[in-house]
Amino acid sequence: MDFGPQQIGKWLILAGIIVAVMGALMVLLGRAGLFRLPGDLQFSGRNWRIYFPIASCIIISVILTLILWAISYFRR
Repeated sequence: MDFGPQQIGKWLILAGIIVAVMGALMVLLGRAGLFRLPGDLQFSGRNWRIYFPIASCIIISVILTLILWAISYFRR
């Protein structure tokens, strides 16, 4: 397979589209309240804030696991 500048350009465009879609998804899920779940920890002081989205990460992990399992199941 020839891996020239045109092929690299196509991969970069695809990567940019994927990043843009993921960013839009994060904004929409944030507005829906996903990153404000009871299991998400937030520590803050006067000039700093640390946020650990534990519950949100677990939910995203379960959803991605189910999607990838379904893809694997139907590809057989």
